Amino acid sequence: MESGVAVQVQTAQPEGLGAAPVTAGLPQLIEQLILLAALLKELETQSHLIHLNYEGVNFLEVHRFLKEQYEAHLEQFDQVAELVRSMDFWMPLCSCGLKDAVCGFRHVDSHDGRAMLVTYYSNLEAMGYLAKAIEPLAQSVGAPDAVNLMAELVGAAFKGSWFLKSLLRGC
Repeated sequence: MESGVAVQVQTAQPEGLGAAPVTAGLPQLIEQLILLAALLKELETQSHLIHLNYEGVNFLEVHRFLKEQYEAHLEQFDQVAELVRSMDFWMPLCSCGLKDAVCGFRHVDSHDGRAMLVTYYSNLEAMGYLAKAIEPLAQSVGAPDAVNLMAELVGAAFKGSWFLKSLLRGC
């Protein structure tokens, strides 16, 4: 998933402190991490709303699964945002700034339970592939914390996708 809008990447270096040299590729990494954070925030909202609106014979199973997912997405968002801040760059100040960072996100447009889950599945996989694409960039700038976090996010995304595929096969 690529951003259609350029994210403004700004260092948070206070005036008067000697600015650390910016590693080649670091602004690109930060831009991708902000895109990932924005996608995670959208996934949190989407999974929470599906959790509330889903109806079907497997309601309790889906309800529990999606509660775990939206809680995980909130934690994942926080981890990615804190990673950006730990590298001394700013995060967007509001949800508008986050939404500007992400495009191509599929929105739920039906109350049909299967359609809702398929849409969420598609976005969850996109997040996994984005985290997978960020990992080599993080490796190239020498950011092992980002590399490790991307591995965790990839694992979580594709495990969630597996669960969703299993649920969808039963629908």
